[in-house]
Amino acid sequence: MNRINAAEEIMRPMRERGLDAHPALIADGRTITYRELDAMAKRAGNAMRATDVAQEHRVLMMLNDSAELVSAYLGAMRIGAVAIAFNTRSAPADLEFALADSRARLLLIDREHLAVYRAIAARLKNPPWVAIVGGADSEGANFAALTAQASDELAAEPMSPDDMAFWIYTVPASASATHRVGHHRHSESCRASASRRAERRPYLEQCLGVRAGDRLYSTSRLFFAYALGNCLFGSLRLGATTVPDSRWPNADTVARMIEQARPNVVFSVPTLYRNLIASDRAREPGFAAVRAYASAGERLPAGLAESWHRTTGVKIFEGIGTSETIYMIFSNSTAAYRAGSSGKVAPGAEVKLVDERDQPVAEPGQVGTLWIRMASTCDRYWNQQAITQSAFSGEWFRTGDLYSFDADGFWYHHGRADEMLKISGQWVSPAEIEECAATVPEVADAAAVGIPDRDGLIRLALVVVTRADDADRERIAAQLKATLSRKLSIYKCPRDIRFVECLPRTATGKLQRFRLREELGLAR
Repeated sequence: MNRINAAEEIMRPMRERGLDAHPALIADGRTITYRELDAMAKRAGNAMRATDVAQEHRVLMMLNDSAELVSAYLGAMRIGAVAIAFNTRSAPADLEFALADSRARLLLIDREHLAVYRAIAARLKNPPWVAIVGGADSEGANFAALTAQASDELAAEPMSPDDMAFWIYTVPASASATHRVGHHRHSESCRASASRRAERRPYLEQCLGVRAGDRLYSTSRLFFAYALGNCLFGSLRLGATTVPDSRWPNADTVARMIEQARPNVVFSVPTLYRNLIASDRAREPGFAAVRAYASAGERLPAGLAESWHRTTGVKIFEGIGTSETIYMIFSNSTAAYRAGSSGKVAPGAEVKLVDERDQPVAEPGQVGTLWIRMASTCDRYWNQQAITQSAFSGEWFRTGDLYSFDADGFWYHHGRADEMLKISGQWVSPAEIEECAATVPEVADAAAVGIPDRDGLIRLALVVVTRADDADRERIAAQLKATLSRKLSIYKCPRDIRFVECLPRTATGKLQRFRLREELGLAR
């Protein structure tokens, strides 16, 4: 059996090309070369071994995006342990669940997040060994001191391609990915013959034109697959430079980062693109100097994509991936672009649509549930056999996303299968209603949800956030109803319009419809 190690596969290409003096990271004002990052990862791996971390032991990292997180992630995989980057804005109950669920042997945590751990430490039945980044504390050891004492010589642990390499905590469980996934496609591209390489170039190269020396910046944190696949695995394999930011992203911090770091390619989500336009930060000169923007995490409305292009002069290339696939499934590209679509099938992905009876959907314009097959797809949800069996069918993964395609091969997202609503016997996409509502100038955000009437039938409600706190809601409601009735079929027009201060969203900007229904007393 061939033995591999994902961390070694990620770092090897630059060493083999003699380019290990090139910058791998620019973090907190420090430029770190590939050679230096490799040494940092080896010291981190040796420090973990000194705390009795061994093969397949889980290492949970509640760290801000930083050189320490990247080197620890690579170091954990290098010794055959399982790397888990965890949401730094998690509540104590979330961290408690993850530590119990993963049975993590080691918790790496920034000093600023220690209060979250302290809130649960006394309740843990099997507390992890704790190492702190950013200083010493009574809760654990100083990780900097541990790595300073460690050797920078560390052979990569030879692993089976099917051994666990890293996890990503997602809904409904933790997606478990293998060492095969960690080096998928990027290593294939580098090792392919010259004639085949052009056909097998990875997403970053083929869709966004990323090349060695480019600077890549993601507003999504590295605990999300979107950033992990592009700005750790993909960036390092291609010889690009990742620019991590330890600050939580908002319009101001993102604008400052783009002005200071001057990235060539930026990865973000529709919510932040919208906020950057609304705050006028997108008009600053640094934004026009970016070569390409990518968007994922939720559907990018065509109107927002066009507004961004008018404001900055640069296109947003929308795509979609999942935590389970790590890489993009669909993407627009420099060669094929259509605002409002998720783009075409991305390199390395194979897709199909099925109807409610799992029969193929083959006609353009018809909506079906998306199944995908990619070598990068995780193989299970940890400790969740029933969910694993419902989501995976052999090599195929059921994403739960509803899609259609057109005659030109562009794909269109119609929401989630569990978000679609049947109104008067017809399927309705909340995303379509929300995009239409967003065309009303005074609407800052909107969500369409289904609510039961007194007979138990589902009816549509539109929940709206206005741009101004003192807006005339009655007038805006009337304008919304007129706009919706003019643009949508009657059964797609909500009868009930409600106003709130803000909509509940995840850290990546995804709308939490179930939480919205709970907040409005509409849970069903």
